[in-house]
Amino acid sequence: MAQATATQMIDDARVRVTRFDFAPGAETGWHAHAMDYVITAITDCHMRLDMPGGELREVVVPAGTAYRREEGVEHNVINIGDGLMSFVEVELK
Repeated sequence: MAQATATQMIDDARVRVTRFDFAPGAETGWHAHAMDYVITAITDCHMRLDMPGGELREVVVPAGTAYRREEGVEHNVINIGDGLMSFVEVELK
């Protein structure tokens, strides 16, 4: 499967900001978040979240909306939409 493109925008003492761009079918690969984080959708994000234990969750995050999660989240994020999917992740150090 194709990998999402991660473009680091800021990495300082307080935050790490990364833009993620996914072609249809692209994924992040399995990862665990070491910090609390906020995601802001740039496009409508039609994603499948592969979770530990085999759980699969399909969610839609509308463009311009945001959500936050605490450190420790583990998953693989996959673009299940027909078009480019993009969001900005802000990790709180």
